This record gives sequence, structure tokens and C-alpha cells, in this order.
Amino acid sequence: MTRTLCWLWIAAAWPLAAGEYERRVEAVTRTPGFAALWDFVKRDGGRFEAHKAKSETADLRLDAANFVLDYWGEGREATYDDFPLVGEGPFGQAVRFRKETGADFRPVLLVPRERLHGSAIDVKGPGRSVSMVVWLRLEDGNHAIAGIWHEGTDLKDAAGAAKRVEQGRRQYALFAGLAANNGAVAAHVSENGGRSFGDKYARNISVTRRRMTGGWDVAAFSFDNQRNTVTSYLNGEAEDYWIDSPERHPFFQWPARGWLQAQLAATPGRQPGEDPDFPRDQLYAPPEGKPLERTLISESASGRVELHRFAFTKVRVTLRRDRRGRWRGVEKRELVSLRVNPFWFGHDLYSPPGPDAGGPFTIGRVIHSGRNAGITGEIGGVAVFGRALDASRMRRLASVAAGGPIRADR
Repeated sequence: MTRTLCWLWIAAAWPLAAGEYERRVEAVTRTPGFAALWDFVKRDGGRFEAHKAKSETADLRLDAANFVLDYWGEGREATYDDFPLVGEGPFGQAVRFRKETGADFRPVLLVPRERLHGSAIDVKGPGRSVSMVVWLRLEDGNHAIAGIWHEGTDLKDAAGAAKRVEQGRRQYALFAGLAANNGAVAAHVSENGGRSFGDKYARNISVTRRRMTGGWDVAAFSFDNQRNTVTSYLNGEAEDYWIDSPERHPFFQWPARGWLQAQLAATPGRQPGEDPDFPRDQLYAPPEGKPLERTLISESASGRVELHRFAFTKVRVTLRRDRRGRWRGVEKRELVSLRVNPFWFGHDLYSPPGPDAGGPFTIGRVIHSGRNAGITGEIGGVAVFGRALDASRMRRLASVAAGGPIRADR
């Protein structure tokens, strides 16, 4: 369906809403760095089509798939009937993702890798930044919302071994919080497509403090390659968020472990607690030069303890006197708090060498060994931008549908 025919179809269906629909779409497509928008209104050949940047030639229509059938050979094929439309949405329509109870059925909407490789949404490699915005009503679940995040089918899991085994092929994606903060907005990024900080899963993530409301929310993130930051947004706001005692947190224990191993590795000789097998490319070392703030915790004749605040960490530092009696010698450094929004990520995004080593762009779920049931709710728009959008742009995008959803019966 051409863009002109798309407008005509909308005008016939919703004569009072057609102008508002066009205004909302243009507010997204005219945003700098625009790559693609799936609004679930525009269709081509019966499939959901993306509004694309003018220079884009890739076929970004969404296929319906059951990834359990594709990788395990179990269950039935998925069709568009498995993604019911709800008759309203930020742009006039939305797809419902149901709570599937059968372990052999995990329907997902996706653009296959062979069609997206090298396109504007395939953001990867040196110097590249990316942003994504999703309009959704979340009912339940904390897993994947959308992105290029193939978690792999190579891990041992209760679901059993896959017939089609592939390692992780992650680049970027939005999640509904995961264990980082269940029900919040979380932005996952990966430099290697696979694991982080010695764990079997990817663990580089930013997350919002607030959780989604259950109404129409706008979940978004921005990865700024120049600033090495990943920032998660909820309804246009990116509240600063720190996690105290991260080593005890169910998710952030992993970057905390990477920070500790980086400290130990920087000290000559084998240190107590140092893991010689810890991957050196997975150490976590956000910038810690001159402290932004120093606070005295305690002092005695034998030592002085200070809290040093840096851009992304707060560190308890135990000092000892040097030969001139000054508190200069560092005896111990302990991570007290970790900044998780924005989150420091000092890498480029994973760059698959070819289509066979990359993952698809998926909406509603991701491919993974656990065959997770995913989220339950409605997604009414997914937009990708090939640049880091700033806070003002995020607020503008969050306000695109502030007038409420467009209904098919208007």
C-alpha cells in the first residue's frame, strides 16, 4: 500500500481522525535521525509496514512467527490472527500481545535479519548511536518490548535443547524492567551479542526508577556513543537513579562484580578475591578520576574513610597516612552505589559481520532458550532513530499522542 493509499484508507475509516493521524506520524518521521515507525495502521500486502526514512530501501514489513516452531520444531505456525487489533491507539491502532499458556507457542512480530541487515534500523559498530520509542499499555510481564535482541538458543534450560542452535545476537532493545526493576522501562545494549561481566546473560542495562502505569505509556531509550551513556525514559522523563549496595541486587550484582574485578586487576599481582578467569573485555570501569564530591565518613589515628562520588559510582575509600602524615595512600575501595539511569556503557554496539551472525528486529518478544512468555498488553507504535535523542526530543515524542488515543470508530 502506498503512502497516498494509506492516507485514503485512514480518511475513509476515520474521517475525523485522519488529520490528527497524519500530524502524529509526521511529528515522529520529522524527528532528526528518524529510521522507521511501525504504527500498526500502515499496511502493505496485508502486513504491517513501516513508515521509513526517504533513503531507506529495506523491506521492513513485519512477519508473524512462532519462534518455538522455528527453533524447536514444536507448535503451530503463527499468523496475523494471533495478534488481534484493539481498534484504537496512539496512531489509531494497536496490537494485543496475549498471555500464551502453551509452552510451544510464542508468537512474535519480526523483520528477518536478511531483510534488515545494513538498513537504518541496523544500528551497530564504531561511533553509532541509537534511540527507540514505544507507545504501549503494559498489563503484565517484565520482558522484551522491541528491538534487535536475539538472546540465543544455545543455553541449557528447562525448555529443552533447541534443534536450531544459535548463540546470542544482541544489539539494542527495550524491556519492561526485567529484574532490574520489574515493570519499569529498561534499555538493554550489547557490545558482543552475548554475555556480560562473566554471567551467561547480557547485563548492560539502564532502567527507570518509576514503573509503567498500565495506561498508555511512552517507553524510550537513548544510547549516546560519544558520551558512553544509555538512558531510559518513561513518558519523556529520565529520572536520575542510583542503586545502593549493588552487589546484593538481583540484576546489578553483575556490573558490581565487573567493577570489583576491574579494581583488583588494576593492582599489580594476584589480589585476594581476584578471578583470573574473569573476561578482561567485560571488566566494568566507568570514569573515576577526580571525585565530584568527597564526604568524610570517619577518621582515627589508623585510618580515614571517605565517600567519593563520581559520575556513575559512589565509592567508599579507606585511606592511610603517607610518610609526611597526609591521608594519601589508598588501602581499600568499595562500591557503595551504582548509577543505573543513565548507565555507563563504554563500548560500541555489537556489529554482526554478516546477516547469518545477526538477529531479527522483533516486537512483543525475543528469541531465547527459556522460551519466556513475554509481556501481556498492547503496543501501538514502535519508532527507531539512528542517533542519540536528547531530553527535549524525548519529551516532544512523549507528547505526540497526549490528546488521547485515536479510535477506529471516530
